[in-house]
Amino acid sequence: MSSILRKHRVAALLGAALIAAPIALTIVVGGQTAQAASPPLPGIAGPVAPGGSFAPIVSADKPAVVTIMTTMKAETVSSDQTSPFGGDSPFDQQFRQFFGDRGSPLPGGGRQQQQQQPQQKAEALGSGFIVSPDGYIVTNNHVIDHALAIKVTLDDGTEVPATLVGADPKSDLAVIKIDAPHPLATVTWGDSATLRAGDQILAIGNPFGIGTTVTAGIVSARGRDLHSGPYDDFIQIDAPINHGNSGGPLVDLQGHVVGINTAIYSPNGGSVGVGFAIPSDQAQTVVDKLIKDGAIEHGFIGVQIQPVTADVADAIGLATANGALVANVSDGAPASEAGVKAGDVITALGGKAISSPRDLSRMVADLAPGAKESLTVWRSGQSQDLTITIAANASDGKQATDETGSKPNPAGLHVPTIGIGLGDITKAVRQALNLPRGEAGAVIESVAPDKPAADAGLQPGDIIVSVNQKPVKSAEETRAAVSEAGKSGRKSVLLLVQRQDSQTFVAVPFSLG
Repeated sequence: MSSILRKHRVAALLGAALIAAPIALTIVVGGQTAQAASPPLPGIAGPVAPGGSFAPIVSADKPAVVTIMTTMKAETVSSDQTSPFGGDSPFDQQFRQFFGDRGSPLPGGGRQQQQQQPQQKAEALGSGFIVSPDGYIVTNNHVIDHALAIKVTLDDGTEVPATLVGADPKSDLAVIKIDAPHPLATVTWGDSATLRAGDQILAIGNPFGIGTTVTAGIVSARGRDLHSGPYDDFIQIDAPINHGNSGGPLVDLQGHVVGINTAIYSPNGGSVGVGFAIPSDQAQTVVDKLIKDGAIEHGFIGVQIQPVTADVADAIGLATANGALVANVSDGAPASEAGVKAGDVITALGGKAISSPRDLSRMVADLAPGAKESLTVWRSGQSQDLTITIAANASDGKQATDETGSKPNPAGLHVPTIGIGLGDITKAVRQALNLPRGEAGAVIESVAPDKPAADAGLQPGDIIVSVNQKPVKSAEETRAAVSEAGKSGRKSVLLLVQRQDSQTFVAVPFSLG
C-alpha cells in the first residue's frame, strides 16, 4: 500500500451511533444463490446513451433491496471488534480511527452524551437484497455481527423480524431469513467476471438511513487488494456510496447484481468517489454454502508465502515469475505432511495454475477440509508433484499467508564486501538477537548502502539460513554459496533470511560494478 493511502482512511461502510436514535451501520460484501438467469430488462441491453435513463433498472431492482436494522448492546457497537480487516492489516488502524467517533452525532446529543450511557442499547442500519421469493437475504457479516435482534424493512415499508441463517467473517458475508408475507421480489445475479474498467454500474442502498438511494458511476478498476482476507479481489467504483450502503447491491445495465458494496477510501469520512465492492462471482459460492449448511469451513495447508519476483525466478531457474514462494511451513500442518519445504514455489493446486500468492490463498480457502488435492512445486530446478490433504482452518488461522512485515532489528554489529558483511552465530550474537539454541546460518553484520543487498532490504542482524535453497551453517559456507551462485551465471542469489520471528526469501541481484 502506498504511503499516500496510509495517510487516509479506508473504512468499511459501517457507521454506528449509540441510541437514543438509529445508527448508520454499513459495510459490505456480496453473496449469491443459484437462480435461473432472467432476460435483460427491456431497453437497457447496452450502455445508456447520453440523456438516457436508468429508471427501468431501478424500477426492476429496487423492490428487492431492503433496509436491515440491528439491535445490540452499546458496548458491542463501540467495540473495535467490528473491524472487517484483521489486526495485521494496514487498514485496521484506519478503521479504528474512522469509527472511533462512531459516525455522525445524533440529533440533540453527541459523543459525550453517548459515553454517559454505556449500557444503553443501540441500533445499526445497513442494506441487503433478496435472493429468493421465500425470504433469503444477503448482507454483510458486519451489518448483523453481535446483533441481539434483526429487523428488515421491505421496499413497501413493511417491517418484519429476521433470523440469522449463517455468517462467514472471513468473507464478510451473511445470510438472513424472513417469513415472507407473500412471494417477494428478487434480484438476478450477473457475471462479475465480464466487468471491465469503464463499464457503467449502479449502487443501491440506504445511506445514512435516509431511505433507499440509487447512485450511478463506472467501474474504476478490478482486482483491488485491501489486505482484509483471502478473498480480496475488490471492484473499485466511483458511484457514491456511504455509511448504510453496506450489503446493498451493485448492478450492471441489465439490472443484474455484479457486486456488493463494502468499503470506501476517504480522507473525510464521506464518499470521494473511491468505493469497493465484492464481485458477485466470488460471493455466490459462499452464500450458497451458508444457505445450505449455515456455516463454512475454510481450507488450511499451513504455509507462509510470498510473491515470486523476476529476481527470485532467475535465482532458482524458474522460467516465469509466477507461483507462490514458500517462506515457512508450519510443523505438523498439511503442507509439512505432504513434503512441502521452505524454498519451494507452489505453481499449481488441483491442476489449476497458481500465478500469485493471492491465487493460492483464495483456492485453499475455497477447498473443503478433508479433500485430497495434487500440489505442484518447483524445487531444485524441476517440478515435483505432491499430494496434500486439506485441513480445517481455525477461526483465527490463515489459509496461506503472505510474508509478514519485518520488525526492528538490533543494531551495533559490523561487516564488509559485495553488499553484506557476514559473521558466525556466536554465543554473544545468539544472546543479542535472542536466537534459539539450534539456530544455524550466518549473521549479517553490516550492509553497504550503495550495494544491491541494501536495495533488497537486508539489515544488520538478519540471519541468512539458506542460499539458493541450500542450508548454510556458517559465515564461510554462506560466502562460498554466494560466490558459487555468482560464478554460475545467475543474475541474482536467493537468500532465506530469518528476521525476528519470521522467515522471508530475498532475491539479491549481483552488483555489476
